[in-house]
Amino acid sequence: MDQENRNAFKIHLVSSTDSPEFARLTRALTRSSLVALDAEWKPTRTQQSSFPTVSLLQLACRRLGPRLAGDSDDSPDESEDSVVFLVDLLSVPLPSIWELLRDLFVSPDILKLGFRFKQDLVYLSSTFSSHGCNLGFDRVEPFLDITSIYNYLQHKQLGRKMSKDIKSLAAICTEVLGICLSKELQCSDWSLRPLTEAQRKYAAMDAHCLLDIFNVFQAKVIKEGSVMQNLAEQCSPISIIGLKEILEEDDRRNNIIRTRFCEALDIVRATACSDISQKIASEEGIVLRSQHRSSLPMDESLLKVVKKYGDKLLLKESDKKPKISKKKGKRRSSTGLILKEKPLENSDDWQGPPPWDLSLGGNGCPKFLCDVMVEGLAKHLRCVGMDAAIPSSKKPEARELIDQAQRENRILLTRDAKLLRHEYIIKNQIYRVKSLLKNEQLLEIIETFQLKISEDQLMSRCTKCNGRFIQKPLTTEEAVEAAKGFQRIPDCLFDKNLEFWQCMDCNQLYWEGTQYKNAVQKFIDVCKLND
Repeated sequence: MDQENRNAFKIHLVSSTDSPEFARLTRALTRSSLVALDAEWKPTRTQQSSFPTVSLLQLACRRLGPRLAGDSDDSPDESEDSVVFLVDLLSVPLPSIWELLRDLFVSPDILKLGFRFKQDLVYLSSTFSSHGCNLGFDRVEPFLDITSIYNYLQHKQLGRKMSKDIKSLAAICTEVLGICLSKELQCSDWSLRPLTEAQRKYAAMDAHCLLDIFNVFQAKVIKEGSVMQNLAEQCSPISIIGLKEILEEDDRRNNIIRTRFCEALDIVRATACSDISQKIASEEGIVLRSQHRSSLPMDESLLKVVKKYGDKLLLKESDKKPKISKKKGKRRSSTGLILKEKPLENSDDWQGPPPWDLSLGGNGCPKFLCDVMVEGLAKHLRCVGMDAAIPSSKKPEARELIDQAQRENRILLTRDAKLLRHEYIIKNQIYRVKSLLKNEQLLEIIETFQLKISEDQLMSRCTKCNGRFIQKPLTTEEAVEAAKGFQRIPDCLFDKNLEFWQCMDCNQLYWEGTQYKNAVQKFIDVCKLND
């Protein structure tokens, strides 16, 4: 599915409980078996003595099953497969929607999706509790984390403890869906009203992409199930018994690892079917009624996914209390911003776009800042014509590096894992270099940032200070005069009629001698410019 089709879904902003959008939301929740969740809040400038107030809740609903009686009166967009609701929690009275959300979070008929959603749930619970809903929220089930889905798609077993090296949502979208999910507005001020059109689209896409990722996952599960069934039908009785024993053993292991929903879902599903048959007349036609808010039972394929992979989020009392870091300044930038920690962008995967991108107001010229761990890479980048600075001080603190990268619109290159915790602050301005050797590091940067290197660019910057050269070359006499007091020109160069180039920043002189030619040839080979 291409990018245009992925964005072809309706977005409704819910800012009042007596609005048509709220009515659409309540209807959508009764007719959806899959809802993706996300939340946004304003970055805070104070140490966290209390949780941030959630400003916006995103609900992306995927419709399943046939249309019901009474659907003919729906607006055309409600016949679409999916729709996104942006619930403005700064405008809607929270007590009026607490029960609706509570029922959604615990409904066994609706599978909830999220990406690292536990923090969102903590903040949501705190926000509602502070507005008169004392109970807040303490669980979401059945639930599936997109990170677990990604691990499954990468042939990793669901249910095991997730790796600390967790991919960002943008990286997962790129890998699974083949789309670029911009995260530029993640740290914008979500408390300002009205929301901009760009904020609305960003928030909606953040939730809707979870549905798209799940669709890929569900299709894979269905396909593998069909393969296993066909395999079982073709096998001999002895082979079938062996396969059954293996599957049963796996199920026993899964019973230990995660919560199972089989029996409860079967019971509730039967109840739901009974409830749907109960209809009463109203002024608008036929509506549904049950003991709780009615919702369609899951179809068979989704039910199988929930039975096998369904999990739940549970909040303990300790989760509902802010944890104040004992280490002063932890998780704070030089401006004091404490931003949305979910998700920390994975430095192993470039998220983009870079700060020099024309769409961000940049000039299109790549600029890097290499910390002390990759200082040799800076010289290699300069040799191929790239603007590569090094820290202003010999032993810079993380705050200094971040400030310099932001101030000069550079991407910070590092191998220091300790810097990764600052990535959610500087967004698209950090990248962790994986290679160890300088030549391999250079190729990694060229490939990651899709740099265009030509032979004309080689040795076009000062390798000493990163400066630019004067436009007009110097004669030998001019070079000798310019070099007085800080650089010696070898006598053997006087009768060779060479051109000399001087750095405009540090005044270092260069000439096209043997070292120059060797360096040019080296980087032609390293960058494979003749291939």
